[in-house]
Amino acid sequence: MTEPADTPTIDHAFTGDRRGPAHDPTYAGALSFMRRRYSKDVSGCDLVIWGVPFDLAVSNRPGTRFGPQALRRVSAIFDGDAQYPSRIDPFEHLSAVDYGDCLLPRSDLQGCAKAIEHQAAAIIATGAHLVTLGGDHFITLPLLRAHVARHGKLAVVQFDAHQDTWDDGVGAISHGTFMLEAVREDLIDVERSIQVGIRTVAPRDCGIEVLNAYEAHELGVAGVIERIKLRVGSVPAYLTFDIDALDPAFAPGTGTPVAGGFTAAEALRMVWAIRDLDFRGMDIVEVSPPYDHADATAIAGAAVAQHYIQALALKKAG
Repeated sequence: MTEPADTPTIDHAFTGDRRGPAHDPTYAGALSFMRRRYSKDVSGCDLVIWGVPFDLAVSNRPGTRFGPQALRRVSAIFDGDAQYPSRIDPFEHLSAVDYGDCLLPRSDLQGCAKAIEHQAAAIIATGAHLVTLGGDHFITLPLLRAHVARHGKLAVVQFDAHQDTWDDGVGAISHGTFMLEAVREDLIDVERSIQVGIRTVAPRDCGIEVLNAYEAHELGVAGVIERIKLRVGSVPAYLTFDIDALDPAFAPGTGTPVAGGFTAAEALRMVWAIRDLDFRGMDIVEVSPPYDHADATAIAGAAVAQHYIQALALKKAG
């Protein structure tokens, strides 16, 4: 029997509609992202959230395969109320589901890349906007392939401590080379792309604008926002947010932490301020729960995705 829409329920991830708030207690119920209903049927959806539990491309500490689980778990605190800073319930305006996780073939790295691309492409082909919970940063490369096949070449806005333009050989499966591979495959508009918060040295820039951490701190949040908007302009774009863009004080749970990054508040202000850019998809990557403390990293990562989803809802609402 179906309960009336205004009747409180539990396990909204199984019993709820694609729209509207959940009523689950924060401490109970099935844990989808922001309590969205689990479904493989994405027809008619504005938004699809899914996880890619992959960490076989890391160069330092593994553990990001557990990132999607952690991001879903901590996101339970968000749903059921109007969200900050938009002051709206995004799911009054967005038909959304949690698709679950990407099915990955074990022991076949190239097969994993193909699986991510093909499964993402099938979702994007329905017209839904795809938000991805990672996973290490390699997953952005097959995600870009899928998005570009649908939307054409994209500008990339990358928040990160690393440029990820090291060369491990053509076709390498590495979280430190995915941007170089994307440039080689002509997936991204390098003249409109920008990397923000960089505080390591890579061998090449690939024509992408690099706004390093010291420059970003000198500019301040408002200055960084202006630089991103100026660089990207009105072209279609993709947002990839590596949680190690944050200082380890705010995101200890990541594979390659680097001191000197943004605070969580600074990062969220930036993500919110660039909400009017023409983003066609996004991911939050490199959340590694085994190294987290009190869920600080997962909470920050879930908030990045939550802010992005609010922005989608505002656009949908007009």
